[in-house]
Amino acid sequence: MSASSSRPSYAALFRIPHARRTFLAAMTGRLSYGLVSLAMMLTTTRATGSYAVAGTVMALFGATSVFLSPARAALIDRYGARRALIPMASLYAGLLTAFAVTAWRPGAPVAAVGAVAVAAGACTPPLGPTMRAVWGEVVRDERLLQRAYSLDGVVEEVLFVSGPLLVGAVVQLAPPAAAVVLSAVLVWSGTLAFVLSPVVAGVRPAAARAAGAGRRRWGGRALARPVVVAAGVGLSLGAVDLLVVAFAERQHHGPGVVAWVLAAVSLGSALGGLLNGAVDWRTAPGTRLPLPAGALGLTLLAAGLADGLGTLTVAVACAGFFVAPALTTSYLTADAAAPPGFRTQAGAWVNTAVNAGSSVGTAGAGLLAGRLPLGLCFALSGALAIAAALVCVPGARTPRPDTDAGCGAAGGARSEVTEGAQLTG
Repeated sequence: MSASSSRPSYAALFRIPHARRTFLAAMTGRLSYGLVSLAMMLTTTRATGSYAVAGTVMALFGATSVFLSPARAALIDRYGARRALIPMASLYAGLLTAFAVTAWRPGAPVAAVGAVAVAAGACTPPLGPTMRAVWGEVVRDERLLQRAYSLDGVVEEVLFVSGPLLVGAVVQLAPPAAAVVLSAVLVWSGTLAFVLSPVVAGVRPAAARAAGAGRRRWGGRALARPVVVAAGVGLSLGAVDLLVVAFAERQHHGPGVVAWVLAAVSLGSALGGLLNGAVDWRTAPGTRLPLPAGALGLTLLAAGLADGLGTLTVAVACAGFFVAPALTTSYLTADAAAPPGFRTQAGAWVNTAVNAGSSVGTAGAGLLAGRLPLGLCFALSGALAIAAALVCVPGARTPRPDTDAGCGAAGGARSEVTEGAQLTG
């Protein structure tokens, strides 16, 4: 189940038996994460009549979803995707449906709405880390794996742009809670189709038990580097989201304009991800890990000099160009650091770092935007990404724990965007 050529293309990924079916199923489930945050926010606001309550409920939902992700990923590595993901997705979809029923009409009890949201967050299936772990198992060519991760990140960007649009279409016809139900249907059906794929069935959980020696050699230092970079990217992105809103308001632009500016970030990220995946890099992912994060930081420093919304849009689109490459390289480096049987957990730690960083970045920007000039706030957001890159430079050549060469040069033998308030993958 591997694909390789002298110069493998993105199309080569889908010549792997059952890869197209598996990827589409995973993306169907992950589309749920593009809908769920906005759908739950609108539903809670309508049910309770309070933005403060809605914000609190979403913060609790996001916290349990993000910070318990490595624990849920550990269950998948230990028991396999079929045994762990099916009950996890069924419970999650059931709790989302219960949330929708509880908050369907105005006047819903706040405590019940919050409790169901927290319980649902605790059960969020880690489809993104699992899909990337599957790519890591079935793709043996280093360059093709890079394309797989890049494509994964680009499609995730598309899902998180299209998800809110789908919610907007649903609320034109039904209460916002209907969009929560749709999210539940998507995640359950997508997960079921994913785990029934022969590719997923071929990834045996016994590898985790057989890798006891790998567990002992798997040091935290090798995984810390991609986690730090992902956290730095998340901090910067979370800050930028709020700073763009503040910038638009100060220049008397409406919220519709903000959506277009943030869409430019996603577009830049998608283009950067596709280009990054298409390049046959001559250096290992761990070696180039600090570079896209540092470039992201430098472009955000430049964004602080923007004097109008048009200039700012160009600047943040350029910053977005380095987002997907930074995260893709982080996932590849984490995958190289993990022994067989621990890939899902490694990817989940990176996933957790970027989501947690995004939440903290948004909160921090909210505190600073009213006290400091916005140009300085943009510069500080860029400095966070640069600092993360600099921290990782000294260990850029750390070898893979279970090989002599680590993650070798592009083209060598193999030695892994989404899903802030929105959950990455």
